[in-house]
Amino acid sequence: MLAVSGCGLINHIKGKDNSGDNLEYESIEKKTPPLEVPPDLTAPSTDSRYIVPDLAQPESKTYSAYSRERKDGKQARILPEGFDKSFMRMERSGTQRWLVVKNEPEIVWLVIKEFWKGMGFGIEIEVPEAGVIETDWAENIAITPQNAALRKISTIERDKFRTRLERGEEGFTEIYISHRGMERPTDPGLEAEMLARLIEYFGVAKDKARSIIMDSKAKERAYLDPDNQDVLVMEGAFDRTWRRVGLALDRIGFTVEDRDRSAGLYFVRYVDPENKINEEPELLDKFLPWNDQEDTNQPTEYRILVIGTEIGSEVKVIDEKGELNQSDISKRILNLLYVQLK
Repeated sequence: MLAVSGCGLINHIKGKDNSGDNLEYESIEKKTPPLEVPPDLTAPSTDSRYIVPDLAQPESKTYSAYSRERKDGKQARILPEGFDKSFMRMERSGTQRWLVVKNEPEIVWLVIKEFWKGMGFGIEIEVPEAGVIETDWAENIAITPQNAALRKISTIERDKFRTRLERGEEGFTEIYISHRGMERPTDPGLEAEMLARLIEYFGVAKDKARSIIMDSKAKERAYLDPDNQDVLVMEGAFDRTWRRVGLALDRIGFTVEDRDRSAGLYFVRYVDPENKINEEPELLDKFLPWNDQEDTNQPTEYRILVIGTEIGSEVKVIDEKGELNQSDISKRILNLLYVQLK
């Protein structure tokens, strides 16, 4: 059964029963105190767009049905009753994992927002048309000393997460979660932990949620073409590779300006760390006529091409003419992707 009490579930995933996982987040952004309603006025009604569906009520298979139930004051659930693998499954390639859920992205979107809020995060970025939700930075207060003196000498962990929703096979939504640490690198284990907690939030028992994560097996590896280091070879088909590359870009921290799935193109902004663009120029350098640092100190747009092949897929960095970009920076970009996708 998928019946779960809302308050109990939110308390659970916030870390009060995390079996030593030591995860309890609090947004570092200042929170605005709630408005106090004068005693002679009626409190405002809750915005139904931000209510987590009750998993035990009659199912909503479409967004329109979900909206009607909300309008009628009814509650909906995100998964059908009687869980089995046809409703939810975990897939994996290398260190990447993603969740496949039987429901429409429009409904999953609402639940994802409430999940992150329940975990203690604020929502910093929402791009519905791209299926992207990004949290703000939050501090893991479960391991942070409350003593002011100890805080000064202790490591404070701050994390943020990006969730990307992709419309999968008919009637399914694929959920990708990528982690970024303020003081530490991307942690695939923490991404898996958040996916497990999201499965619990959908109403699956904790032990079952953990088994879903553990049962996912790695497949579809990636490698740099030994005969052409400017090409990253992927064992998966185009659809899978397209989504994996998108998740890898999120993990690395690239700014994705645009994407054209039909053409297999990601348009990204990249700042070369060896270009020293963040260094403050010397005072006299600002007035030298031959100093063109202002033009080179800007992030450069690159095009990452994903194409399907007979044996899988290939990933390349190309220029505006569609030709292979063989610069040192393009090689660096491919290597960054390879580290995430291998």
